[in-house]
Amino acid sequence: MLGTIGSSAIVGAAIGAGVSYLWFKKSVSSKFKHIELEAKAKAKAIENEAELLLKAANVKIKENAIEQETKFHQRVAEVEERKRKFILQGKELEAQEKRLNLLEQHVLEKEKNLQTLEEKREAAIAQAVDAMQNVASFTKEEAKAYILEKVEEQSRSEVAGIVRKYEQEAKNEGEKKANYILAQATTRYAGDFAGERLINLINLPSDEHKGRIIGKEGRNIKTLEMLLGVDIVVDETPGVILVSSFNLYRRAIATRVIEILVEDGRIHPGRIEEVHEKVEAEFEQKTYEEGENILIDLGLFPMAEELVRLLGRMKYRASYGQNALAHTLEVAKLARVMAAEMGGDEKLALRAGLLHDIGKALTQDMGGSHVDIGVDLCKKHGEHPSVINAILAHHGHEEPDSVESAAVCSADKLSAARPGARREVLESFTKRVKEVEEIATSKPYVTQAYAINAGREIRVMVNAQKMSDNEAVLLSKEIAKEIQDKVQYPGEIKVNVIREIRATSYAK
Repeated sequence: MLGTIGSSAIVGAAIGAGVSYLWFKKSVSSKFKHIELEAKAKAKAIENEAELLLKAANVKIKENAIEQETKFHQRVAEVEERKRKFILQGKELEAQEKRLNLLEQHVLEKEKNLQTLEEKREAAIAQAVDAMQNVASFTKEEAKAYILEKVEEQSRSEVAGIVRKYEQEAKNEGEKKANYILAQATTRYAGDFAGERLINLINLPSDEHKGRIIGKEGRNIKTLEMLLGVDIVVDETPGVILVSSFNLYRRAIATRVIEILVEDGRIHPGRIEEVHEKVEAEFEQKTYEEGENILIDLGLFPMAEELVRLLGRMKYRASYGQNALAHTLEVAKLARVMAAEMGGDEKLALRAGLLHDIGKALTQDMGGSHVDIGVDLCKKHGEHPSVINAILAHHGHEEPDSVESAAVCSADKLSAARPGARREVLESFTKRVKEVEEIATSKPYVTQAYAINAGREIRVMVNAQKMSDNEAVLLSKEIAKEIQDKVQYPGEIKVNVIREIRATSYAK
C-alpha cells in the first residue's frame, strides 16, 4: 500500500515538472519574440535616421562645392586684377624707356616683347593657381602672396632683360661721342693740375744724361726710385725728365739729388746713396733754419727743436691745395690781432696759431689724425694748455676754453674760407667715395662695395644665390640714380654690379 502511494507521488511530481517546463518554455519564447520585434523596430528607425543624415551630408557637400567654386572664381578675379596692374606697370616701364634716347624701331620691338611677357605672366598665373589647388595646406592669403611673388619675380626678370638689351644698343651709339668729351675734359683739367701740383721738371744738358740716369739694365733709376720714394719719368721729351709724387718734401729732395748727380756726371748706385744722404741732411738743416727764422720773425723763442724742425717742414705740406706753412702763418697773425682786440695774450695766441696744425708735418709719414699727432707733440714738449686746447678745438674735438683758443679757431676758418685759398681735392674726394660706397652697401643682397679708379668707378659684389643676372642690371641703375640724386661729383661715376656677369650704368 505504501509502495503504491510512493509511486503515485513520484509520477505526479514528474508530471508537474513537465507541465512547469512547458509553461516556462512558452513564456520564454513569447518574451524573445517581443524582444525581436522591438529590435526590428529600432533597426528600422536607425535606418530611416541614417538615410536622413546621408541626404543632409549630400546637401552639405554640394553647398561646400558651390562655396569652393565661388572662392575659386574670386581668387581668379583677384589674380586677374593683379595681372592687370602688372600690365599697367609694364606699360609705364615702356613709357619710361621711350625717354631713354631709343629709336622708334626699338620702341616697336619692345612692345612686341612686352606682349610676350604678358602671355608668360598669364601662363605663370595659371600654373600657380593649379599648384595652389593641389596644395591643401595653402590658406587664401598664402595663395595670394605666393602668386603675386612669382608674377613679380618673373616680370622683373623679363623687364630687366629688355632693359639690358636696349641699353647696350643705346650705349654703343653714344660711346664714341661720350669718350671724346670725357677725354677732352680730363686732358684740360688733369694737365694743369698735374703740372702744377704733382711733378717737378729737371732740365738736362743733353739727352745722353737720360741714359746715365737709367743706367745699365735700369739699375740707376731703380736705385733712385727706391731711395727717394718718387716716380721718375724718362720719356721722349727732349732735354727733361719728370719727378712725380704727392709728397712735396720727398719730391723736393729727389729733385735736388738728381740735379747734383747731373752736374757731377758720376751716376751709379753708390754715388746715388752718397748724394741722397747728403741732400737729406741738408734738407733737415734747411727745414730747421726755416722754422728758426719764422720764430725769430715772430719773436716766439724758445721752442723745442723738434717743433722748430717740423714747423719748417710744413713748407713742403699742402692741405686742400693750400700750402700748410702759409696757412699756419696766416692763422697765427690773424689770431694775434683777434686776441689783442679781445684783451687776450697776443703772444700766446700767436704761438697757438703757429702750432695748431703742426701734426700735418708728420701725417704723410705716420698716418693718423693731425690733431692727435699735434696734441701728443705739444704735450711731450710742455706747451701751454691753451695751445693744446686750440689744436683740439679748431676741429671741434673740444670747446675753446680761452680767448686765445677761440681766436685760433676763428682765424683757421677765415684762412680756409678765403676765396682762392684752397683747392678741395683729397678731403672732398675721400668724403665722396665714402658716400658712394654707403649708397651701394645699403641695397639688399649687396655683400661688398668699393670705389676704384680715383672714385670714378664703384664695384658692387652681390649674393649670387639671391639675385639673378637680370636683376643685377636693375640694381646698377638704382644705385646710379641714387648717386646722381645724393652725391656731388665731377664728370661721371661708373657703377659695376658683379655676380656672374657685370651690369654697368652711368650716373651722369
